Amino acid sequence: MSDIVYQATDLTGTKRVEFLNEARRDRARMRAPDGVSLVMLTERKLDLIEALAMWGGAYAKLSTLLRRTTDIPSTSDLGELAWLRTLDRDDMEEFLSELQEAIVAAKADEDIAVLDDCVHAWRVTARQLEDPLRRSVLLGKNRSDDYVAVEGPEDVSASGGAHPAQVGPADDDQ
Repeated sequence: MSDIVYQATDLTGTKRVEFLNEARRDRARMRAPDGVSLVMLTERKLDLIEALAMWGGAYAKLSTLLRRTTDIPSTSDLGELAWLRTLDRDDMEEFLSELQEAIVAAKADEDIAVLDDCVHAWRVTARQLEDPLRRSVLLGKNRSDDYVAVEGPEDVSASGGAHPAQVGPADDDQ
């Protein structure tokens, strides 16, 4: 970053291109007529700064909540992270670990994609765990004899379009 501080009047003259180029490279500073210091940077860089600040704060909050007690934090304690309420404590700690890795990677890469991917994957997981049936399938104990074989697509067409056996846990009364 350059130590140059531009004046508002510089934007009407030949220094305008220099100011814009500096903003594209990293950031450009300008002193407004009222003395306020303004900074211009790319929108991508601003998005990165905002995402790092937001998720860094969320990381600190969840980390503090999990250190405070061995219980699962309440929905009101989670606040904007309330979508995590369907996760058990181990999953919350795993999310916290992955979030930290994603924050570090996003900062290093100067790209929020890895952070967005991490949060999206955990939101999808949390959403799936809201449904009791999906929760039992995803987290329950499964045995191989809980499932039955199904016909392949070629077997169905050979049998005149009859539907194959039901996929999923076998009913004992069949």
